[in-house]
Amino acid sequence: MRLGNSIKRCRFDHDDMSQEALAAAVGVTRQTIHSIEKGKFIPSTLLAMKIARFFSKTVEEVFFIVDGE
Repeated sequence: MRLGNSIKRCRFDHDDMSQEALAAAVGVTRQTIHSIEKGKFIPSTLLAMKIARFFSKTVEEVFFIVDGE
């Protein structure tokens, strides 16, 4: 089981926003956003909520559990 996310899709839908721009908007580094997108880093609850709020989505619309891996 792992945590999946749709951050890349959200960025694309938000005028093809860069990782760097999203990172600046939520107060982290570009590398943090990259690591979250690739599933190498699980964000804190606060960061997950900041990202979801930035895109006007619920946390469950941005982050989801991937079973069977």
